[in-house]
Amino acid sequence: MNHPRDVLLGAQGGNIALPVCDHYSGVEARMKKSLQLQAEMTEEFGACVFDVTLDCEDGAPVGGEGEHAAMVVELALAAAPAARVAVRVHPVDHPAFEADMALIAGRAGHRLCHIMIPKVESVDDVICAEKAIKSTSNGHLPLQVLIESPAAVHRAFEIAAHPRVQSLSFGLMDFVSAHGGAIPASAMGTQRGDGPDSLDQFSHPLVLRAKLEIASACHAHGKVPSHCVVTEFNDVAAMRAAARRAARELGYTRMWSIHPAQIRPILEAFAPSEAEIHLATHIVAAAIQARWAPIQFDGKLHDRASYRYFWQVLERAQRTGRPLPETMQVYFQAHRH
Repeated sequence: MNHPRDVLLGAQGGNIALPVCDHYSGVEARMKKSLQLQAEMTEEFGACVFDVTLDCEDGAPVGGEGEHAAMVVELALAAAPAARVAVRVHPVDHPAFEADMALIAGRAGHRLCHIMIPKVESVDDVICAEKAIKSTSNGHLPLQVLIESPAAVHRAFEIAAHPRVQSLSFGLMDFVSAHGGAIPASAMGTQRGDGPDSLDQFSHPLVLRAKLEIASACHAHGKVPSHCVVTEFNDVAAMRAAARRAARELGYTRMWSIHPAQIRPILEAFAPSEAEIHLATHIVAAAIQARWAPIQFDGKLHDRASYRYFWQVLERAQRTGRPLPETMQVYFQAHRH
């Protein structure tokens, strides 16, 4: 019998499977600790549950971009074979961009899962980055991009449509700053107050609209929407609440972490519950038994539209390290990506 993924996921997208957490680090000691933590949690969960993105844009000191990029290359090359390592380079209009791409993609591209391009304003920036990758010996690398301005949000659908792009991330801090003071600083946080000057990132209309546009653009083209950072990294409750809203209300399937303490709350928020996994297991098993014909389950009609949804619940469970019944585990062992 055909694999559920092959039967259910086709032209409607959803074919890019990424860990739900993307963890950023730009300081050498923290980058090493992040890679070690990734290896430990992969062993714990039986799957790589977060990417580690080594940061050149904010991590490199001014004037030391070349040395920082060389250090990032060595860390990527030394990472464990099963590690998922990415690099955020400088923007395409930065003087260090071409050197970043030549060194990082050229020497370590075969060890990277993707390259993150910040401050993408249009599809022309994506094409520029793609040309830089193609000029190296590792021209296959996927791109992920950061949407950080009102103009970029306006062009999000066009950017998401580019075949090289895997994922769009929302750059909250730069987006707020790009409005010249028209959006209050409170919109960079998660603590909403009572007045109009204390709207947070989930309640300010312009910020909320940008998040929804980016998520919609990604889903329209089968790409992965990645939610922005939460700067209150010591507030686990705020992190968990923000991640849950991103996943349950705004349609995001991935989220940034900027501190190790944020990784597990993100995994918890984006993982399906035991009840969701239980229901999905029974419906998918019944669908397989019926050879994907429509069925009645618990008084409700199900067909391939709902089968697709419940299969994706199981995929999300696997990517977040949640235990699956043996009847479903076999499909993930036989169909790894």
